[in-house]
Amino acid sequence: MTSPNNKKGIIVSVLAIALVLGGLIWFSRGSGRNNRQENLNSSGGGKLSAEESTFDFGTVSMSAGKVSHTFKIKNDGTELAIITKLYTSCMCTSAELMVGGKRLGPFGMPGHGFIPSINQTVNAGESAEILVTFDPAAHGPAGVGPTNRTVYIEQKSGAEMRLEISTIVTP
Repeated sequence: MTSPNNKKGIIVSVLAIALVLGGLIWFSRGSGRNNRQENLNSSGGGKLSAEESTFDFGTVSMSAGKVSHTFKIKNDGTELAIITKLYTSCMCTSAELMVGGKRLGPFGMPGHGFIPSINQTVNAGESAEILVTFDPAAHGPAGVGPTNRTVYIEQKSGAEMRLEISTIVTP
């Protein structure tokens, strides 16, 4: 049988343990909020813009071979931008990302190969380049005439940038 003094001691001990555990939980929740806030600040919310978003190659002959154009992009935001994916609208077009001395790609059309997540950062104020290459002979003789293709740049923030190329393909 337990004496009343022992019951009081047990109750006080249980309350003390509950207070200590409650305090630990409280403090760990507070630091978790700070960590989440830091993650939000580095979530890739930068703002990418392009000097030009369209380029016309003019008339291109299949027999002349591939043509390329470099689009210049910049992170105009105050946070870093995280490019998660880069892909094109057609197998005849490929894109490469050049940033910070690195060259990633070439990347093509989904369904014609695996499009990996690249998770490449572009710091605030930093510039990058997208090299777009178009192969006018990719579709064979049926591919003559006006052509429009798109390069998609997906960001971790959910933003998407599109770069467009156009040409008139001749034999």
